[in-house]
Amino acid sequence: MSDETDSPAMERTTIDITGMTCAACVRRVERALQKLDGVADATVNLATQQAQASFDPARVSRPQLDAAIVDAGYGVLQPPDPEPPTSPQGDDSSPAASTTSARERADLDERRSQLRSLAVAATATVPLLVMGMSHGAIPFAASHAGRITQFALASIVLFGPGMRFLRGGTAALRHRSPDMNTLVSLGAMAAWAWSTVATFAPQWFAHGEHELPHVYFEATGAILGFILLGKFLESRARWRLGDAVRQLHAMVPAHARRVEAGAEHEVPVAALRVGDVVRVRPGERAPVDGVVTDGASAFDESLLTGESVPVDKAVGDRIVGGSMNTTGAVLLRVDRVGRDTALARIAAAVEEAQGSRAPIARFADRASAVFVPIVLALAAITFGAWWLQQPDSGGLAVAIEYTVAVLVIACPCALGLATPAAVAVAAGRGAELGVLFRNGAAVEQASHVDTVFLDKTGTLTNGRPEVAAIELLDGNDEDQALRLAAAAELGSEHPFARAIVEAARQRELPVEPVTDFAATAAMGVTARVDDARIAVGKPEWLAALGVDTTTATTVAARMAERGVTPLVLARDRSPLAVIGLADALRPEARAAIAGLRKMDVRVEVLTGDRAGVAAAVTAELRVDDLHAELLPADKAHLVAEARRRGRRVAMVGDGVNDAQALAAADLGVAIGTGTDVAAAAADVALLRGGLDGLPTALGLARATMRTIRQNLVWASVYNLLGIPVAAGAFASFGVSLSPVLASAAMSLSSVSVLLNSLRLRRQGRAAG
Repeated sequence: MSDETDSPAMERTTIDITGMTCAACVRRVERALQKLDGVADATVNLATQQAQASFDPARVSRPQLDAAIVDAGYGVLQPPDPEPPTSPQGDDSSPAASTTSARERADLDERRSQLRSLAVAATATVPLLVMGMSHGAIPFAASHAGRITQFALASIVLFGPGMRFLRGGTAALRHRSPDMNTLVSLGAMAAWAWSTVATFAPQWFAHGEHELPHVYFEATGAILGFILLGKFLESRARWRLGDAVRQLHAMVPAHARRVEAGAEHEVPVAALRVGDVVRVRPGERAPVDGVVTDGASAFDESLLTGESVPVDKAVGDRIVGGSMNTTGAVLLRVDRVGRDTALARIAAAVEEAQGSRAPIARFADRASAVFVPIVLALAAITFGAWWLQQPDSGGLAVAIEYTVAVLVIACPCALGLATPAAVAVAAGRGAELGVLFRNGAAVEQASHVDTVFLDKTGTLTNGRPEVAAIELLDGNDEDQALRLAAAAELGSEHPFARAIVEAARQRELPVEPVTDFAATAAMGVTARVDDARIAVGKPEWLAALGVDTTTATTVAARMAERGVTPLVLARDRSPLAVIGLADALRPEARAAIAGLRKMDVRVEVLTGDRAGVAAAVTAELRVDDLHAELLPADKAHLVAEARRRGRRVAMVGDGVNDAQALAAADLGVAIGTGTDVAAAAADVALLRGGLDGLPTALGLARATMRTIRQNLVWASVYNLLGIPVAAGAFASFGVSLSPVLASAAMSLSSVSVLLNSLRLRRQGRAAG
């Protein structure tokens, strides 16, 4: 395996695999990929049946990766072909794009195959169980003809539906990497072989003239039947792991109405290209990302923003693919298609997170590497111990029965599914709740966080100033004062100017063009409005212009103590009002910090603002500490210092100036929107642009780790206790496990791990 994990030439690919059944399969595929020269890293996820590999394309190709997996004994689903080009005429004769991925089709085919196999196995196994467990109540079952009938039924199961296990077990032995298929096929074949010999050559094992040796044909059928049932239930449960991604893909319609030369053509969405114009009618979803070029409507963007109220869109506004048009028809100029759309990037990020591995999975990896060989050794010891106790045909039958039970119950399927199943559900559920985990490691890191550092501007606050107060100085009308200030500021690009103009427009005050506009950098502006000279700016600057600012300065100082930036408005050197501007708290900030404190998480605020302004803004939030007037490097230093003290730190920010601190933290959390967050470099992204997603993210991560621990404990205890019982260690106390019950228990253990993981889909349902 190459060491060039960070080479810029490296590419990363996801490979869909078929035929994996347990943790041993995961190890075999990983070893097959990692042995290739040029592969830097390879991880395999049993729950999603996917491998993720980083490789140097100059030294190894994607077909070589596929070939290595096939050579290891598994199947590979080919990646989809590139989208075909469309004719410039824009006809709609090209075939419709399929809405079902190769993985989904393969999973559907596999479930149908499993269902057919299960039906055949059940049809043959039910009479086998009836005859095998009749204990003389059915005379035919004990007769030679009855035994031949059982042989025929067991052979149908073994060499029909059971062939998948026989082929898999043989391939595993050929690669010297025994797995679950090896254990199942050895157990089923041992029971069938003993029973076949006992049926057609009973004299080899008979105790007396009329005594026939016991047969275990029902064990063969039941072992394979119960495991097929377990695999079918497992595949159904695993299908639900991808619900979130399928729901995202389902948001995009299969066809669009492309407009060319005034005419509409219905074409597949895959045929759209950047620059095309499409019509979106009321009740339809936008097929791609684009900009409105004609018309106006309200679009429901709740899939990305969580906001249930439709957002008004007019010419020049961006539309996100998948959002629902609720009122009027619009024309949309396409600017992103295919994998570049916001929805596709989010879905891809979720799929990558589902396919990744959490560090806690190392336990299962280490266990699976030695587990199956140990089980084979224990089975051999069990066989020898029981046969030595009674070295005759009766003892041989008992030895075979206990050996088969050990082989069957010890399959490490549940252990291999314990971590990836929970991570996959968490990644999907997180996307539904507006939280994007980059990988399984991010989920594990988020579960340990006990300290959160928050950037102020844009994270705790809206990131833009707003008019917070207007205090009149000479009894003028407030609206009149705001109108004059907005008119004077109309020509300025300063954020404070935009805030004043926006406040006037929200009150529907007329903001008319002015004359003689002049701006002094970092001080203020002057302009002629209504034949009067209007000035808006800092108190000291207006004083220099000859304005009497004695009263205004007192009011301004009082505002500054509250964290509000004051600007004085004057007309012809007479002060009219003091306008206070502030970067208001986000509406969700209080609830988010209260939620973090309820989780016993320490909250500290980092900001480059002045200490007085920052203290005024955060006073009502009950944060644990405030650090103001910081440079980006200072923020990173505080984060690193907290980690050195043993804290598990998350840094939350929304700007480039937070990048250093985000990288220095155990967990970097980015606040953004659904349209840009999929490309963020943070470990966790809050899709809906609000801090209220942070308690949700940490709560989901903690619940996920609890579920993983439950899964690992269950899978480990199950095997630790199940193997001795199956081996007959407690037989003297009347406690034993037949091969039939062992196969049922093994199958249900995997299903129980998946069902326990799926409980995470209820996480956050009652949370805001």
